[in-house]
Amino acid sequence: MRAAVMTGHGGPDQLIVTDAPTPTPESGQVVIRVAAASVNNTDIWTREGAYGTASNPDATAGWLGVPIECPRIQGADVVGVVSEVGEGVDSSLIGRRVLVDPAEYDADSDIVGVLGSESDGGFAEFMVVAEHRCHDVTASPLSDVQLAALPIAYGTALGMLRRASISPGETLVVTGASGGVGVGLVQLGRALGARVIAVSTADRSDTLLALGASHVVDRTDPDVVAHARDAAGSGGIDAVADVVGGDAFGSWVDALRVGGRLVVAGAIAGPVVPLDLRRVYLGQRTIVGSTMHDEATFAQLVDIAVRGDVDPSIAEVFALDDIHQAQRAIRSSSAVGKIVIDLQAS
Repeated sequence: MRAAVMTGHGGPDQLIVTDAPTPTPESGQVVIRVAAASVNNTDIWTREGAYGTASNPDATAGWLGVPIECPRIQGADVVGVVSEVGEGVDSSLIGRRVLVDPAEYDADSDIVGVLGSESDGGFAEFMVVAEHRCHDVTASPLSDVQLAALPIAYGTALGMLRRASISPGETLVVTGASGGVGVGLVQLGRALGARVIAVSTADRSDTLLALGASHVVDRTDPDVVAHARDAAGSGGIDAVADVVGGDAFGSWVDALRVGGRLVVAGAIAGPVVPLDLRRVYLGQRTIVGSTMHDEATFAQLVDIAVRGDVDPSIAEVFALDDIHQAQRAIRSSSAVGKIVIDLQAS
């Protein structure tokens, strides 16, 4: 089979599209013929070893703080059709369209592994995974490309909103609103009844308003935080969902109303941030870290997908052989929504 294989940490040359052995299922596993798999910033950060460690932010490491074992087939977001089952798995699953939970959990439901990082993922014609991580989405009205957009981005977004306890009627600011997670936050935040203020560039305002934002503030404006507060009105900002980090992080904390919450799940603009702790404790504000989703959140996301209650925004679709172009596209931030690899495209 053809697959995009990470051969080590480093630049794009460490990711090659090549022939690889077609996997066979062990007990409790299924083989999936992959239909589509979306691209995430985490694919690039994993390949670069850009997660650092607690003692050394510049250390080469995966998200668990250690280097990734290679060779590794990347791709955490997978939708496809079950083509083979291992011992102990109901054969009626063969032919069913499934969305794969990219996370592996321990006995305490903590994430201990992710597809494309600790185990082989979906940038391949076939992949093998435990049966219990497969969720039947045969009845979903969404296309394969749309379904592939959901697991990491929308799962992370839904996990952020749950951990920040977003309630109907609250005002939510979403930074990095035009990216995959950002679009998910806008759509799901609106679906939960929040009033969403999106932070992006002016040229994406119409698109983000159509996706559910009530206001869009220009992130290139030096007074972007002040403009967000103005848009929030007298009630103030109840919560900020941040995937950007960087120099503006402390300003977003200070922008919250007394008792407000900031939930963070990314650091695109930089992981080491300025923060005045007095703005946290004097304002009785809460900072919540959020990594992906949990099992209950993913099950909720699957229900949303089966009902067709969300319309994932797709920026571009690429063939597997164009994986490097796809990763450049996600880095360029030139479009709104997800970048997806169509494994059925030639």
